Amino acid sequence: MKSGNLIRKVFFVEILKGLAFTLKTMLFTKPVTRRYPKVKVPALPGFRGLHALAKNEEGKIKCVGCGLCGAYCPSKCIYIYTSEGEDHAKVVDRYEIDVLRCVFCGFCVEACPFGAITLSEHYEYSNYKREDFYMTKDKLLGNWDKYFAGPKGERYFKDFWQPKSENFTGGQDQAMFSKVKVKEKK
Repeated sequence: MKSGNLIRKVFFVEILKGLAFTLKTMLFTKPVTRRYPKVKVPALPGFRGLHALAKNEEGKIKCVGCGLCGAYCPSKCIYIYTSEGEDHAKVVDRYEIDVLRCVFCGFCVEACPFGAITLSEHYEYSNYKREDFYMTKDKLLGNWDKYFAGPKGERYFKDFWQPKSENFTGGQDQAMFSKVKVKEKK
């Protein structure tokens, strides 16, 4: 063993360097503390917060009751009850989400082919009663009005809703089936 290594081991040089760094940091740098209720940090775009059921331009619910969101949900916290309406179309009677069971993975948003379920950027929803975390159809539609009203809802679907129809266009040199002419047999 070299004498330099022996001195380092005996006098704990690395430990003393670490303690000096900690002491310097504690004494000469200002802490970065945010006073939460007064100073709130806005959520980043795409943050997965409280659920909302989307509405179309006429103000009607986009959900058709297909049940894909409930089927894809790993925690099985989405319950959809439908009935048959006029013209034998499905009508969503009840749409319920148990927020306490939800893991906020976003699979329900990805699974929905109609863009009917969304996750808002709202993250402050503490409460004292369990019933307040059981979201019904009316509460979910109200969340859309609160957090996605106007251009914010349009921006949400523009930025985060995939795939879009423009993703399926072909390039200049790409073979497209609509341009191919089929030879007729004689």
